[in-house]
Amino acid sequence: MADGADRDLIVRLAFGGMAAQTLRAAARLRVVELIGCRQCRASDVAAEAGAEPQPMHRLLRALAGLGLLRDHAHETFSVTPAGAFLDPVHPASLTSFVRMFTDPAMIRAWEHLDSSVRTGRTAFDTVFGTDFFSHVARHPELSADFNEAMSQASRDTAATLPHAYDFGRFGAVTDVGGGDGTLLAAVLAAHPGLTGTVFDTAEGLAEAPGTLGRHGLAGRFTTIYGDFFRSVPAGSDLYLMKSVLHDWPDDQVVTILSHCRAVLPPGGVVLIVEPVLPEAIGTETDADVADGGGTYLTDLNMLVNVGGRERTRTEFEELCRRAGLAVASVAPLTDAAPFSLIEAVAG
Repeated sequence: MADGADRDLIVRLAFGGMAAQTLRAAARLRVVELIGCRQCRASDVAAEAGAEPQPMHRLLRALAGLGLLRDHAHETFSVTPAGAFLDPVHPASLTSFVRMFTDPAMIRAWEHLDSSVRTGRTAFDTVFGTDFFSHVARHPELSADFNEAMSQASRDTAATLPHAYDFGRFGAVTDVGGGDGTLLAAVLAAHPGLTGTVFDTAEGLAEAPGTLGRHGLAGRFTTIYGDFFRSVPAGSDLYLMKSVLHDWPDDQVVTILSHCRAVLPPGGVVLIVEPVLPEAIGTETDADVADGGGTYLTDLNMLVNVGGRERTRTEFEELCRRAGLAVASVAPLTDAAPFSLIEAVAG
């Protein structure tokens, strides 16, 4: 007979998609926002959300089972510390992250994971008739959720990175694919001698001036829109990229890195912030990814949705070599797992 714990693991994993959609419903119905800091009857939440009382009670009960609410007597619920991250006013809210990663645009291609594994092709392009980023750009609400989700996903890194690397030896930094400027704002705020540029598509930059302005960085930043497959703006001695290269297949990664190399001055650095997979899970020289396997799921997400991948140190070294760069160091980014800092210099 199979071990009970092993069987339970399979059952929990099989129910994972249902749990994700329960989160999505909670975010769309503003459940946590409506409950706030009080204990609230399910019928009152339903009335404020414009929903039916009995189904709302069932939803709240399920959220309690997931650890996001507390189920009190008389069909009354309150929010747990974990559930508070579904409140859009929480300073570290994950509401847009949940909305984006449970959206049909993100999950429909997963139904064809087996096909992507068989063929190596990106399922999203077949399902939607275009690539992921073009689809997002054509849907303003989805684009806004995507930009905010990327910002929310960058907050731990933004809190850690400025103190984990010697930015003080540089004069100017360009954040390539920097989105709304969350990461650059943190770096500039911690290093007053730096100036910075956020480089991204027009859609990606939509919120960047506001983000950097709110940090009191007027006069110390510029925003430039463009296509990093064509060029990268010159003028910096540090080129920073977080969660950019994993979106793309190898040849396109080499193109991005080559454009950074083309404008890199003597002594300049390309700093890549990405997960670095162990060469083999469980080897004595490589620790397993310490995020419950999430990085390997992200790797599959790259396969089905955008065509990129997560990579090992050896794979990063080879891509940098092809672009005229050499990896000088790789270091885990403490307190922002599973990310590492990959420092590349002219090869």
